[in-house]
Amino acid sequence: MKSYDIIVIGAGIAGASVAAHLAATRRVAVLEMENRPGFHSTGRSAASYEPNYGPPAMLALTRASESFFREPPKGFAEAPLLTSRESLFLVTEGQEEACEKLIAKANELGELSERAAREIFPVLRPGHAKRVLLDPNTGDLDVDLIHSGYLRLLRERGGQVFTDHEVKGLLYRDWKWQVATPHGIYTSPMIVNAAGAWADTIAKLGGVAPIGLQPKRRSIGVVPVTGHDDLEDWPLVTDAGETWYCKPQSGKLIVSSADATPVDPHDAYADDMAIATGIDRLMQATTLTVDRLHHSWGGLRSFVRDGQPVVGFAPDQEGFFWLAGQGGYGIQSSPALSETAASLILGTPLPDSVVAQGLDIKDISPRRLTHS
Repeated sequence: MKSYDIIVIGAGIAGASVAAHLAATRRVAVLEMENRPGFHSTGRSAASYEPNYGPPAMLALTRASESFFREPPKGFAEAPLLTSRESLFLVTEGQEEACEKLIAKANELGELSERAAREIFPVLRPGHAKRVLLDPNTGDLDVDLIHSGYLRLLRERGGQVFTDHEVKGLLYRDWKWQVATPHGIYTSPMIVNAAGAWADTIAKLGGVAPIGLQPKRRSIGVVPVTGHDDLEDWPLVTDAGETWYCKPQSGKLIVSSADATPVDPHDAYADDMAIATGIDRLMQATTLTVDRLHHSWGGLRSFVRDGQPVVGFAPDQEGFFWLAGQGGYGIQSSPALSETAASLILGTPLPDSVVAQGLDIKDISPRRLTHS
């Protein structure tokens, strides 16, 4: 049996980033069930930084992550992690309440006239939006650079990543966890459950009470756009009710109906009807005509009942740490979330950036889910 100070289950952005921090002072192994890290949600992100998107805890963690994305540690990545791209929020008929909620939680949103909005998004259909809001502080994240940067940092600090190591059994005995995989048994006094959509499955293997995690499928299509040389300069565009969004990517336009269909954990695929709905909403909001789909993909975003992440030690089992339920905000919050998780695991003070953003640890604690 191979023994470590801490075993992290899952090598997506959550597992890779927290393991990189922990490896600075602990012997760490990361067990990944797929043949490469980031196969599921991490590798299928829309790759946006949206500091006004998400529930309160995620707002705090996302905003606390901005300085890392804009000025990463020396040697972390060979190119920028964040490239600025503004975001437009269209407020259509019936979305007045959603608009007020967005304004109430947002920082630095400005309002544009329809004419001004068309200067940066020239295909906006006249009269479609009652109001248009602009967020100038958003951007595109290079997910691969962020993820690979954490994996490289983990290995430089002596941590190990084992792929094709699906957890088949999990037993706590004599103050240690025994983790059974197809390639042997690994032991550690502490498990970090960063298994994404499979986090409740892992918990049940170890006799730990599940947190009620619900994976939800998100479908994204990529469509060609012709006749617009300024396409790459367009903003991300969505509506206040979060019923669709689009943004440029590699000379094409990605589009989604922002679907959130409850599913079991699986290798997600795009839903054709959800893609068609997203394209229809895009054409309603713009003067674009979409007559073909270049390609599509599906991903899983996992939530508990209040939509906040679950970060902390399980109240019913020694040595079992939850790092799950990031929803659709896992990439944009990963620097601050991983630092916060590492601090809770090691018993060190929370990061100053997180404290400054007013994160309430009770909002992300697993203990909150034990109460009805």
